[in-house]
Amino acid sequence: MFEKVTVLGAQISNGTIEEIADFLAERVRQKKNTVVYTPNSEIIEQFRKDTSLMELLNSADVLTADGIGVVYGAKILGTPLKGRAAGYDIACKLLEIGNREGFRFFLYGSKEEVCQLAKENLLKQYPGIQIVGTQNGYTKEPVGEKIAQTNPDVLFVCLGAKKQEEWIYHNKHLFSGTVFLGIGGSMDVFAGVVKRAPKIFIKLNLEWLYRLLKQPSRFVRMLALPRFLWQVILEKFKSKR
Repeated sequence: MFEKVTVLGAQISNGTIEEIADFLAERVRQKKNTVVYTPNSEIIEQFRKDTSLMELLNSADVLTADGIGVVYGAKILGTPLKGRAAGYDIACKLLEIGNREGFRFFLYGSKEEVCQLAKENLLKQYPGIQIVGTQNGYTKEPVGEKIAQTNPDVLFVCLGAKKQEEWIYHNKHLFSGTVFLGIGGSMDVFAGVVKRAPKIFIKLNLEWLYRLLKQPSRFVRMLALPRFLWQVILEKFKSKR
């Protein structure tokens, strides 16, 4: 298991993308249920206002630093992380391993047509995997038992922050030997409906800027980052008093 670095109450697992993916692959081989949540600074800022939500977040076996703001926050606090470990990137590494070893995947979230596009694209890119089912994220019916019956090795839950974490938390007991990844909008990227930022933006830790340029309406949401970093600075100041 990974060393934990606490950032505004969130206990982040200090591992690289490769280290986390390798760990999860081993958990698949061992047939052990494993929960992975992937919060960015906006999600931590949202969850820290509710003790029960933060406890739910920290109940994960692995909590990754999905956003660069979390990495900056850890550095400000004097407990640096190895780097950003975005949920999408971990999922892709796990798909690569699964492609070699025949892992069984289930896709849950987004619209039905997006699920199907994602399935088609992933099977083209990773022909060695199995996709044992898909489920859109808009149904009102309980789907936990239905998904569990497909016996997936890896379950991608793409319902968006709070909803996906709560769904995993309340349904994980139905499964045996499944790795759960809460990875937000990744289904849209797998489907090709939304494009990931160019590699140069990702390398320079400016993926947030690319999203803002593509969707100026995200500006208000982006304000969560400076608020988050300000809270980190206040936290550091308090710890020195």
